[in-house]
Amino acid sequence: MRYCPRCASPLVECGIAGRARLSCPDAACGYVFWDNPLPVLAGLVERDGLVVLARNHAWPEKMFGLVTGFMERDETPEEGVAREVQEELGLVTRSASLIGIYPFQRKNELILAYHVVAEGEIALNEELAEFRLIPPEKLRPWDFGTGLAIRDWLARRSS
Repeated sequence: MRYCPRCASPLVECGIAGRARLSCPDAACGYVFWDNPLPVLAGLVERDGLVVLARNHAWPEKMFGLVTGFMERDETPEEGVAREVQEELGLVTRSASLIGIYPFQRKNELILAYHVVAEGEIALNEELAEFRLIPPEKLRPWDFGTGLAIRDWLARRSS
């Protein structure tokens, strides 16, 4: 971001709240670009005892992950994850319980991960290329992002 979205003045870097932030030099405008992380919802979707992993069209052929999406205005995280599961997989959420909250600093996001029990026939939307149904015992977490939620969910299942 180079220009103020309010008055179009070039933004300048200055120290605000203990950090370097871009802000508008016009005191009457007062705009500050806080660059706070965005909340992202992730659903570890379980259908008929199997975990649904999906591959986005933009991802490499063997890369699969959880259903994710941005939270919308005026919805709770539980409503949002149910909406994402419906939009991306065509499934109806029967229950959603929080697994945990995870930083994803590389994309300046904060992941709110839920275990979603869903039912119905899978119908992928235009974002997704394919899906896999994985028995939980064969699920292998990765070391970042939503993989941390998978790790925590698996640990709770085995205890």
